[in-house]
Amino acid sequence: MSKRDKILSTLGLNVRERREARALTQEKLAERAGLDATYISGIERGLRNPGIKNVAKLAKALGLTTAELCQGVDA
Repeated sequence: MSKRDKILSTLGLNVRERREARALTQEKLAERAGLDATYISGIERGLRNPGIKNVAKLAKALGLTTAELCQGVDA
């Protein structure tokens, strides 16, 4: 697995774990963040490389700081 894949996979896992801990569907998280549910799905599966603005939107929608959402995401 390349470093980029590991970065995206780790971020995606963080999003999924925190979303599920809050009993949110991908659709509900997408609505809160102002994003599309298919985009959330791609992020969680490590297939999408979200920009920092979208990472910040996701963090806010999950009640986290961007740093908390990115925990363990190392280049």
